[in-house]
Amino acid sequence: NLDVVDYLVKPVSLERFVKACNKAWELYQLKNTPTPAANTPNYFFVNVDYTLLKITFTDIIWIEGLKDYIKIHLHSSSKPVITRMSMKTMEEQLPASLFIRIHKSYFVSIEHITAIKKSSVFIGSIELPVGDNYKEAVTALTGKTS
Repeated sequence: NLDVVDYLVKPVSLERFVKACNKAWELYQLKNTPTPAANTPNYFFVNVDYTLLKITFTDIIWIEGLKDYIKIHLHSSSKPVITRMSMKTMEEQLPASLFIRIHKSYFVSIEHITAIKKSSVFIGSIELPVGDNYKEAVTALTGKTS
């Protein structure tokens, strides 16, 4: 009923105290380890020309917002995928560990970033602008403070 980890009775020996601490630490680690990524899918579906198209996160290079539409630039296709969706909805679907928002109109795959300037991000030879509100996040990505 009390959901206790261990129970100690005075006088407590050092060996018994250490055993109780280790038991509590193991339970803490068990509860705080993230669930395996196998439970979360590595893809999502978008509606393109009356068809649901499956897009994997690893295939996305960058995403561009165009008012009520988004343009998804893929590694596997020379032609971008255009679908009716908001950037906010897209942001909810993208894993934060793989993508970074660099502008109100751009998400970029962290894996595909080749260089970072003061106010732009490069994906190969393509230069994308970094918005003022997102400069801190881009700077944090480099690990540099200045």
